[in-house]
Amino acid sequence: MLGIDFNAIPKLFLFDSSDPLLFGSSLFFFLFLGLLILNRIVAKSTNARISLLILFSFYFYYKASGLFLLLLILNAVINFYLGKYLGKAESEGKQKLYLYLSLLFNLGILIYFKYTNFFIEVINDFTAGNIQPLDIILPLGISFYTFKSLSYILDIYLEMMEPTNSFRDYLLFVTFFPNILSGPIDRASQFLPQVNKKYFLTRKQVAMGIMLIMLGLIKKIMIADYISLNFIDRVFDAPERFTGVENLLAVYGYALQLYCDFSGYSDIAIGLGLLLGFRLMENFNYPFKAKSISEFWRRWHISLSSWLLDYVFRPLQMGLRNWRKAGNIIALIITFVLVGFWHGASWAFLFWGLLHGIYMAVGLLLQGPKRKLYSKFNFTKTKIFGGMQIFVTFNLVAFSFVFFRASDFSSAIDVFYQIIYFFKPSVFIQFAESFTPTFVLISLGFLFHFLPSKLNEKTVNWLANRNVILQAVIFALVIWIVAQVQSADLQPFIYFQF
Repeated sequence: MLGIDFNAIPKLFLFDSSDPLLFGSSLFFFLFLGLLILNRIVAKSTNARISLLILFSFYFYYKASGLFLLLLILNAVINFYLGKYLGKAESEGKQKLYLYLSLLFNLGILIYFKYTNFFIEVINDFTAGNIQPLDIILPLGISFYTFKSLSYILDIYLEMMEPTNSFRDYLLFVTFFPNILSGPIDRASQFLPQVNKKYFLTRKQVAMGIMLIMLGLIKKIMIADYISLNFIDRVFDAPERFTGVENLLAVYGYALQLYCDFSGYSDIAIGLGLLLGFRLMENFNYPFKAKSISEFWRRWHISLSSWLLDYVFRPLQMGLRNWRKAGNIIALIITFVLVGFWHGASWAFLFWGLLHGIYMAVGLLLQGPKRKLYSKFNFTKTKIFGGMQIFVTFNLVAFSFVFFRASDFSSAIDVFYQIIYFFKPSVFIQFAESFTPTFVLISLGFLFHFLPSKLNEKTVNWLANRNVILQAVIFALVIWIVAQVQSADLQPFIYFQF
């Protein structure tokens, strides 16, 4: 007997809400290996290759989100034809009609699934009503593929690109499995030209893809999941039971956890896409090295921040241009409130977005006129001053994430209260001794984040010069090490809830 459980085979093709298909699972990598082999076999036929990727993307999304696959396909169909009609429309009135229809469909679907119960809660709060919340299940990735679709329509309306004539190509863009659940929010203008290119990978591209996947697994499973389950969740679930030192370390740890979880997904997604011949948009660029909040947002969730910059902030800025700096501040506040609202339907997320809008506004107000300095020594150009900027920026970001993580405002206030009134520095040594693996992983996580970025390039070059067998051994070794550290079942990625 080969030991094959034939009864388990049908489960491969059925959606199980308790066991969705996730990056990092052994089943996913087994399936992806099969996809790579098939992709290589049909590489000479563009139609066969793209059809294969679409079918696998359908399968992946179905295994992750069930029959919401039909909503995803409906999204692709409607936006493809609206984009087609928009591109052919000769009058401004018709162009606006198709634009508004797309906004109505995309935002209407997003608002229904993501914000209906929040609005019901608001109505109840302000009217003392008793409207019962609806039993609504949030489709995975809806915020991401909705914004992808909207960028396609908006780029056509703004004459930044021509609509594609191929529904097949557009369907792959919307459903492409590496970035369907948590981004990056790719642009059609960057993705569609790659669809019909000949499939060819250099040794360096293969090495880069493998390294990104390994980094993503290490960030997600070895760091984010471990420190979350073994320390951070305990503190945020009951902050009043821990001292200020432990709460502060949990705040810093959560900033690292959120970064490792989300950038880990992005690394895996970009690596998978690269091995399939597609270069997806960069999503993170060492955000904790930022020296200001504006620089942080140029490094954090780049695909979302650039989306909002192009389609929300700049139009608002243009509309308020007569108000000069005040107009820019209003545009910033509105944009970042929308950033918070995009992340989740709660007052905490709205406040988090508002807080970053205030950060940005204060930074804008502090920008004085640029003057030429004649002194030979300028403290603001020193590494010491740069380090101070990084420290202040990181703390502003980390403390804002308390509202991102805490279950409610009361819990967030409890965290700050413990840090201010029950700090107890002596507990730090006890923490390092009692939570040694957590302390080591948090320390290593920040250490590797602040290493020179050139180290990645050197690692890729080294890996590219190794033979395929050694690359496979290294990849298998990393997976084995990650599996040893894993202390529970694979945890869902944090941004799945958005």
